[in-house]
Amino acid sequence: MRWFVGAFIVLVAALGGAATWAWQDYVGPGPLPAPRVAVLPKNARIVAIAETLGDAGIIAHPWVFVAGAELTRTAHTLQAGEYDFPAAISPASVASLLASGKVVQHRFTVAEGLTSAEVAAALADAPALEGTLAEPPPEGSLLPDTYFYVLGTTREALVTRMQHAMDRALQKAWQARAPDLPFTDPRQALILASIIEKETAVPDERPRVAGVYVDRLRIGMKLQADPTVVYALTNAGRAPLAHPLDHEDLAVASPYNTYLADGLPPGPIDNPGLASIHAALDPDRRGELYFVADGSGGHNFARTLDEQNHNVALLRHHQGGPGPE
Repeated sequence: MRWFVGAFIVLVAALGGAATWAWQDYVGPGPLPAPRVAVLPKNARIVAIAETLGDAGIIAHPWVFVAGAELTRTAHTLQAGEYDFPAAISPASVASLLASGKVVQHRFTVAEGLTSAEVAAALADAPALEGTLAEPPPEGSLLPDTYFYVLGTTREALVTRMQHAMDRALQKAWQARAPDLPFTDPRQALILASIIEKETAVPDERPRVAGVYVDRLRIGMKLQADPTVVYALTNAGRAPLAHPLDHEDLAVASPYNTYLADGLPPGPIDNPGLASIHAALDPDRRGELYFVADGSGGHNFARTLDEQNHNVALLRHHQGGPGPE
């Protein structure tokens, strides 16, 4: 009997020691030497999850993780996905992270003025997305912004989000538009916004550029917008322009050539940002019909052709050519 009692005490002590060690291992620092991203598959059981974590070096003892998660009742709340594990994360913190579902958020940024072909090319190279796009989305249908997504999101789904964002933004801006604009529907405003986006990168100039084009549309004057010609020459942004735009290029046969065609081109030439959309729908109209680069990143504006010619001469002088007369 004394032997049995002694053995029992030893066993209890051993079990207690093992339990204490296991709990300390569960809540203490883990073996991961540096942050690491790992993916936990869908529908995996707790044992498979523990093995995946062990193989990735995130936890040292999978059985301790299983026991701890079961004891703390988190075993059945663990969610699949892509997770970013910090260095030395404890198994207990691993379980909390997996139960939270705070998976890695990837970001994809659409810059203002990109063509849909350029966006589609960037999407093809974006990580963690699935599927392919059969063709670039319609020009002007994507709202420039930063979009967050998780592993496994399809490219089609992300494009749909961009399109819904553009639809909402355009409708909201249309409802707040200025009176007496030469547009019959929001799409026409979007077309002009896409031209404004390419014409100037100076925020304060966008409404003024819009004013020039709005007044040209009102009097039936050709827009003569260089970016529309570039769009025609580059196959809708699919190829770079081989040379600086020159006078011969202005004769290209295309409905997008606003030096030859009247009014707006048949569609947008890029995906404009909110600032250009708002400028198109609330232009700064000063009676100006012309503008030309000033050589320092901005533009000089003019009401008459004589003023425009003078500003062109100033630009040539700035570029090293003959000065204004």
